[in-house]
Amino acid sequence: MHEKLETRTFLLFLFIVTIGFILLLKPFFGTIFWACAIAIIFAPLHDKFSARWPNSPNRSAFATLTLCILVVIIPVVIVISSVISEGVVFYDKLQSGEISPGRYIDSMHTAFPALNNLLAKLGFDIENLKNDAINAAMSSGKFIAGHTLTIGQNAFGFLVNLVLMLYIAFFMLRDGNYLVDLMVRALPLGDTRERMLFALFAEVTRATIKGNVVIAILQGSIGGITLWALGVHGALLWGVLMAFASLIPALGSALVWVPIALYLTAVGEITSALILAGVGAGVIGMLDNVLRPILVGRDTKLPDYIVLLSTLGGIAMFGINGFVIGPLVAALFIAFWGIFIHDVNADDPDLQNEKAPEPPKADN
Repeated sequence: MHEKLETRTFLLFLFIVTIGFILLLKPFFGTIFWACAIAIIFAPLHDKFSARWPNSPNRSAFATLTLCILVVIIPVVIVISSVISEGVVFYDKLQSGEISPGRYIDSMHTAFPALNNLLAKLGFDIENLKNDAINAAMSSGKFIAGHTLTIGQNAFGFLVNLVLMLYIAFFMLRDGNYLVDLMVRALPLGDTRERMLFALFAEVTRATIKGNVVIAILQGSIGGITLWALGVHGALLWGVLMAFASLIPALGSALVWVPIALYLTAVGEITSALILAGVGAGVIGMLDNVLRPILVGRDTKLPDYIVLLSTLGGIAMFGINGFVIGPLVAALFIAFWGIFIHDVNADDPDLQNEKAPEPPKADN
């Protein structure tokens, strides 16, 4: 009885201390998450360096992290700074009246009378839409300008978080196998299950980030280059917005290029609108429909609709980090239930030998 009380008391304090430690690290959740993601994505490269320098773990981790900085971190920082500059220019043009959302609404009103009749039947007033568009544009401009000022004022904080992320990633790369073995020993789930779940965690994280990032880069680059070739102002800004919008499955970058194509039609640039629509639907849309199931759905072993719902839910709950966390939680959910079903039916030879139903395959 006394031993049970001691054990329960110890487990209670273990739970309290663990929760306290998690709350302590909560402000650094994004930093730690992306450090783990970097370690997972670059683990194969780190393994090659480790094979080359088997007695120099620090050297292997440093070489891997250096390549990560050159290939990923520096280009991302350059793109972000360029987008911020274009955002400031966009806000200045809004304030000066060079860009007028009301004028664009009037152009759409003239070019698409059928759309106006439809909006009127649905109870939308054109003048109210115009005012809402102006307010939304000004709010967006103030948001961009305000965040630009915030980023400038908090440059030191951003730099600290970046250095902290790379610092943690270094140790994740160097000590990753040791940390996994330590957690396998600590968690009471069974070593086989734990290693399977950790492997699934790494596989889904790697597939989701690599797949979505590749798609985002391709769609944003193609969209931005197309807009630049068509002479659309702020092509870099719109291209980056397409890249971020591509993280939303099904809708994706169409949220950006469709309104631009409609505006080009409204102002009489029919050829440019047709070119943009052709590239958007024929190239950008094809990349999303073809590559996303291959790069994300196949490697995560999740159906397309689960990838869609989990990505949208993850973004709604966790912001930009959610495009990875959502599918990861969905994959772990399916894995845990698969283990549970297997264990429940382990003692029933009829159910154990019964072949699990397969999901229907899409028509080719």
